Amino acid sequence: MNNTGVRILALPGLPEVKPGDALVPLLAEALTKLPLQARSGDILVLAHKIVSKAEGRIVPLAAVTPSPLADSWAREWGRDPRVVELALSESRRIVKLDRGVLLAETRHGFVCANAGVDLSNSPEGMATLLPEDPDRSAAAIRAGLKEAAGWDLVVIIADTFGRPWREGQVNVAIGVAGGMPLSDYRGRKDGFGRTLQSTCIARADEIASAAELVMGKRRRVPAALVRGVRLEEGPGDASNLVRPADRDLFR
Repeated sequence: MNNTGVRILALPGLPEVKPGDALVPLLAEALTKLPLQARSGDILVLAHKIVSKAEGRIVPLAAVTPSPLADSWAREWGRDPRVVELALSESRRIVKLDRGVLLAETRHGFVCANAGVDLSNSPEGMATLLPEDPDRSAAAIRAGLKEAAGWDLVVIIADTFGRPWREGQVNVAIGVAGGMPLSDYRGRKDGFGRTLQSTCIARADEIASAAELVMGKRRRVPAALVRGVRLEEGPGDASNLVRPADRDLFR
């Protein structure tokens, strides 16, 4: 972070994204309309919904046939059995089915409600799934913007996750390209000269969460540009944010 502070600007003018749309030209055009010119080193945060929609990761609920498990559990808790079935099919592992909450580990390794299946900001009768490979999607968008306009941006794809020990949800990074998502201070000295033992900051999550302040769930603003903070250089991606099973005390 530099001494001028951090600026977060909503990206205006993006249309409703549909399956098959090319995101890079849409984003490049929107970036040119910002009151400040995008430049290399800026961070582009994208709501996963526009990436998922462009990649065709959107499913008509009418095409989903619920399994007996999905049907019985949904009836018990007043849920849509088709959405439950999609969540089950998107899961690597069911973490918890309790009191109407379906908590799952996705194939990406994310632990989240409904395996990321979501109806919000989706057309009527449709459900949006997480991108197949958010890191690959972020890398492709980053490369496309560099080729189209010469911007060497960091790209973060974000989604809204709940937290096990606190109320409310926050945006987190599910795809990262262009830098290390973690700032690891272990082995360095703190302000009193003590060696830090465990401090490792999820910088990409902090940036994704900050960007939500101008994006929002109801504003239909699916992208933001962040300036004044950087990820450390390196070949990292969002998989670095997934805690390995052997260090997960709650698995």
